[in-house]
Amino acid sequence: MQTTDKNTSTESSIPAEKITRAFTQAKAEGRGALMPYLMCGYPSAEQSVELIVAAAESGADIIELGMPFSDPLADGATVQHAGHVALQRGMSIKGCMKIVQQVSARTSVALVLMGYYNPVMAYGLERFCADARANGVSGLIIPDLPPEEAEPLQQVALRNGLTLIFLIPPTTTDERIQRVVELTQNEGNGFIYCVSLSGVTGARDQLPAHLYSFIKRILGYTKGKIPLAVGFGLSTPAHIAEVTSYADGAVVGSALINLIDKHAPEEQVTAIRQYIQSLAQK
Repeated sequence: MQTTDKNTSTESSIPAEKITRAFTQAKAEGRGALMPYLMCGYPSAEQSVELIVAAAESGADIIELGMPFSDPLADGATVQHAGHVALQRGMSIKGCMKIVQQVSARTSVALVLMGYYNPVMAYGLERFCADARANGVSGLIIPDLPPEEAEPLQQVALRNGLTLIFLIPPTTTDERIQRVVELTQNEGNGFIYCVSLSGVTGARDQLPAHLYSFIKRILGYTKGKIPLAVGFGLSTPAHIAEVTSYADGAVVGSALINLIDKHAPEEQVTAIRQYIQSLAQK
């Protein structure tokens, strides 16, 4: 597979530019980017494809696709449940790539794979990034990969036109925030994932009181030059509206899985469409 430098490639040859364009378009429309998270293979491989496409067609700007893992340290009970079911039904990284391929054939929405580092290493960094690019991925989120150890994967990702996206929780030191900002600026595309609270994922009724000041703290380093997306705990249109009044994007995950669980298979696509439409500010 031919790869090219991110500074000399044509627009179409850099998958990560889909992410930049999504944020740019949302900003031009006076809103934040809506970023749903869905687990590959949940509730089944075939149904997850339909649910992801439904989200894309209903107002999602960027979609995070979870790769199930047996020891998901950052995931709350809801996402752990979805991952456990997906693994039981045979989902693997290769299966996730197939799902991405099927989704990208039906929508142009930017797709980001989110998963843990051990399975990626076992798959092989070069092979993983090449397959991700070939199947329609624009970016990667690896929650358990600290920025200090990220260079090997980041370099391979960049060679394949992908962006490696880092998470910043509220407890992050100033030094690490600066490091993440530098790494993200060097990529030229992508965003910073701002974790709204310390702990694991999970839908919550209220946003943390410190969230606005936390985002302002990160803006002190980015100077508004890198998109900031907020995730963990968001579940309502009010949450999305508040978060995107001071950040560039909002991630919704556990609430979507809860919604899937509440509906029979034949009702899930419609439920996802209606929910995403209620969150989208278009």
